[in-house]
Amino acid sequence: MRQRIQSFGSFLAAMVVPNIGAFIAWGLITALFIPTGWIPNETFAELVGPMIIYLLPILIGYSGGKLIYDTRGGVVGAAATMGVIVGADIPMFIGGMIMGPLGGYLIKKVDEFLEERTPVGFELLVNNFSAGFLVLGLVLVANAIIGPIVQGFSTALGAGVQFLIDTRLLPLAALIIEPAKVLFLNNAINHGILAPLGVAAVAENGKAIHFLLETNPGPGLGLLLAYMFAGRGGLKQSAPGAAVIHFLGGIHEIYFPYILAHPIMIIAMWVGAMLANLWFVIFDAGLVATPSPGSIFAYLAVIPRGAHFAVLGGVVTGIIGSFVAGSIILRLFPVRSQADEADAGETSESVPATAAAD
Repeated sequence: MRQRIQSFGSFLAAMVVPNIGAFIAWGLITALFIPTGWIPNETFAELVGPMIIYLLPILIGYSGGKLIYDTRGGVVGAAATMGVIVGADIPMFIGGMIMGPLGGYLIKKVDEFLEERTPVGFELLVNNFSAGFLVLGLVLVANAIIGPIVQGFSTALGAGVQFLIDTRLLPLAALIIEPAKVLFLNNAINHGILAPLGVAAVAENGKAIHFLLETNPGPGLGLLLAYMFAGRGGLKQSAPGAAVIHFLGGIHEIYFPYILAHPIMIIAMWVGAMLANLWFVIFDAGLVATPSPGSIFAYLAVIPRGAHFAVLGGVVTGIIGSFVAGSIILRLFPVRSQADEADAGETSESVPATAAAD
């Protein structure tokens, strides 16, 4: 069972890790050129939306399809991913991770069925039309069924956050906020749910804890530090640059692929965020406005007078909590590469032979 779980995790990682460079590029563009960025530029800022809505999910879909059936599977997987992208209000990374492998698997089976039934000289024609008709069906199914399911799941997470706030269980809000963030619902939760409540609280109390729940850069930094010190492979190598973009630039989306690549790491985010939220509640922390983007510098700009210890202590608590938990998880359940799986397969195959020789 453990091998199967690790194999599934490594498969997810193989869809995400090759595209980390594109995520970092998007993060840099966002940190630099959005209206609240370091050097705002209206023209360059127009790149942000299309990249996260179309480019990144399609890259994930292509990678997933290619893992199953090389380039042909990647093309079908990428095209099928468009079905979940169109009409959605959120970036469809989860949709890409579903449709990419599905498209690769189905075109592989179609080719196997048609291989011996295709007349000589008609191979190119049959291959192109079979892929085209398959993509047509997958796009329609993805748009009508898969996309709404993924978006409905995301909406349910947002409603759960609102329920925890209404019942005053703020530390537990991390159980919903962190998975929702990985689905790229961070802006919807922050600006659509938490910000309006925070504005009302500021008018009454001069500060609001709501502004701290989603924007805290501490847990994300702790996660990336865990990858730096306990990770392996491409995730370990890219973590330092991602940490700078996340903590100083305030682009939290940069660490989401590190959880998508190894989903069990969401536990580290839960630990860091819940400890930080508990700290905020105990010390009555709050901000006067939403820090945008969620950079430590933006935090410093909206901390009310005399509340620096309460706010920054929660950030540090989040860093320590997610770093310790993430490091332990990476030691117990390391991210496995394809080379590791190949070695494991060779080892398992050699055991019976050795036993037979004995």
